[in-house]
Amino acid sequence: MNSFEIGRELTAITLGMDAFERQHGNQGTPLGGDGLVPIYLGGDSVPAKSYADVQGMKDDLSQLSTSVSALAAGPRKTFLEGMLRSLKVVAKMLGGGTPSFEEKVTDLVGAPGGREDAAMIEDARSRVDALLRKSGFVNGSLGERVTAWEQARAIPTEKIETVFRELMAEAKARTDKLIFDTGDYDMVLNPVRDMYYTARCSFNEGKMDLNVDLSFTRAALKHLVCHEVYPGHSTQLLSTKWAVDNGKAPADALLITTDAITGCVQEGIGDQGAHLIDFIEDDDDEIHVELRRVRSAAQNTAAWMLMVEGQPREEVADYLRSVAMGQEAWVQGRLRMAAHPFRGPFILSYWAGNEAVRKVRERVTKEQWPEFLEALYFHSNSPKSLDMFPQTVAERMPA
Repeated sequence: MNSFEIGRELTAITLGMDAFERQHGNQGTPLGGDGLVPIYLGGDSVPAKSYADVQGMKDDLSQLSTSVSALAAGPRKTFLEGMLRSLKVVAKMLGGGTPSFEEKVTDLVGAPGGREDAAMIEDARSRVDALLRKSGFVNGSLGERVTAWEQARAIPTEKIETVFRELMAEAKARTDKLIFDTGDYDMVLNPVRDMYYTARCSFNEGKMDLNVDLSFTRAALKHLVCHEVYPGHSTQLLSTKWAVDNGKAPADALLITTDAITGCVQEGIGDQGAHLIDFIEDDDDEIHVELRRVRSAAQNTAAWMLMVEGQPREEVADYLRSVAMGQEAWVQGRLRMAAHPFRGPFILSYWAGNEAVRKVRERVTKEQWPEFLEALYFHSNSPKSLDMFPQTVAERMPA
């Protein structure tokens, strides 16, 4: 099997696992009956495998592993090996197995395990401190000044929709010019409450869900627009579909939303979205970038404290309050997500993905930029395979 044939088989297996889980969700699977691939735009172009039991999945994954092992070493093989390892963890869970939180983080999600470096988090906090002082927020502790900045810059509730539409228009214009032409695609704002997430891309409904239990600065709302829509999740969904439809990428590019190893780079594209379209405009944006680094890294440490070290929930909450300086609804949402039996380890995908995309973005030359965007927006990636750029694009074209 060549790379494209393997991609088609991988897609068929993954869709079969998705269908199996949805059919058996009422039996209490860890995924809760929500399936493995939340958003899939391939229609019936790749027929899904039909599985009566988990053993059939394991057999197909093992057989495909043999084909993948015959590929030449490189980013494509690295990605496929990681994806198969990830799906094997899913099959194990669907069969009643209980992999550890550590195993789910490293093998299912593809993120590094362990706490994040405390010195790195403190360095990011110091940058927040300096930026706040530059903007005139000098009184009180760092946490108090973060709160004062967020309150001073908070968008009034009645203006959220207006600011959202303004940011959407500008982000779309930049995305269409610099990344990929999204055509007439649009999203409406959908306020929600009592959710573990801050925002969510409900692509099929054309909605960006926004957790209005939280308040938002313009910089924070801009980040969410870039993350969820332009040039983030929605844009990546549209671009991978175009690439597969036009023979530019194998069918597995349509698996970018799979709750598997693809999630890291998907979240990384979202978190790096404002940088990718050159939409960092002012000091508030800079503050938000550094504050998000603090919070993204700190939530990893918090998840590890809660789920691996077994520290009491309230002590972990205090860590997030003091170190990450997050609003209370955010703190409680992070803890709820970390404790979820399947979604929990994916909390580490944000930091891992952001760092994976950021590091490559920062080293790419002007001449390499078009190929970098092609690698990022036309193909499925894992952090390890993306790090092998610029090999990626040339290797993935069909023989």
